Amino acid sequence: MPEKRINAALQLPAAKPVLFVLSLLPFGALLWGAIAGTLGANPAEALIRGTGDWTLRFLCLTLAVTPLRTLTGWHALARLRRMLGLFTFFYAVWHFLAFAWLDMGFDLAAILADIAKRPFILVGTTAFLLLGPLAATSFNRAIRTLGAARWQALHRTVYVVALLAVLHFFWMRAGKNDFAEVFIYAAVVAALLGWRAVRACRTRRRAAA
Repeated sequence: MPEKRINAALQLPAAKPVLFVLSLLPFGALLWGAIAGTLGANPAEALIRGTGDWTLRFLCLTLAVTPLRTLTGWHALARLRRMLGLFTFFYAVWHFLAFAWLDMGFDLAAILADIAKRPFILVGTTAFLLLGPLAATSFNRAIRTLGAARWQALHRTVYVVALLAVLHFFWMRAGKNDFAEVFIYAAVVAALLGWRAVRACRTRRRAAA
């Protein structure tokens, strides 16, 4: 069956290294563009937006693992979810660093003032700070230390992160009245979170029956 072949491929030792390399390619492309001077007239903006876009894309990929596993039977996808989540944080770190360095010159007072002044930066920073504990507790030892119930409760904040990330993206594009990409990401996140909500309701109904 196709799902058996796909599961077998996903369980190969090479699957994680391949995913690791593929996940680094966007970062490599941005870095090379900065070195080669091919990022356009405003390379700082290109780096900030590029790392932000890839943060949101990896967040969507991470959230898509469970629905894909359930709908397709590709259960071996679960072994790749942690890496996707860590790359979400990786790109979020570079997104924030690009803003702090290229826009603010690592001036802490200016960074804090900008966060307080501009709602879209406040929302984005909040999402970034919420991602930190998720990345720090993404390992098996953290699950044993926290206990499964508390670990799961903590990692459900990824849903809040997803909503804040879309809101951050929306407010960022609102200034230029450019919402085409925003609606795509909003639809993807709504579908992924909506699937979870429907599944949770069905589970509660079965438990109550």
